[in-house]
Amino acid sequence: QVQLVESGGGLVQAGGSLRLSCAASGSIFSINAMGWYRQAPGKQRELVAIIRSSGSADYADSVKGRFTISRDNAKNTVYLQMNSLKPEDTNVYYCNADGWEPIYRDKFVSWGQGTQVTVSS
Repeated sequence: QVQLVESGGGLVQAGGSLRLSCAASGSIFSINAMGWYRQAPGKQRELVAIIRSSGSADYADSVKGRFTISRDNAKNTVYLQMNSLKPEDTNVYYCNADGWEPIYRDKFVSWGQGTQVTVSS
């Protein structure tokens, strides 16, 4: 099993910044992509940003130019630097990772427990 533990959420005023972290641990051979998603009550979970093992990244249009995703492969950790935050960024943010476990190279897809980000106006 692979566990993802998120940290860094909280309350911030509009225009402020937060940095989310997500560390993967457990039965990991290698990690392919790591990403951040968010979900508001009653809505579907949506992709915020994703970064692949190659280092290439994609962002939702709503966060381009404001958010930056990065990863530390040695620590199996992904980060989301969020700048110029807006009230509409208020959501629960979930970390996601996919990759392969050792020995039999079984594929895994794991989710974190979610961290609340609240942006006040």
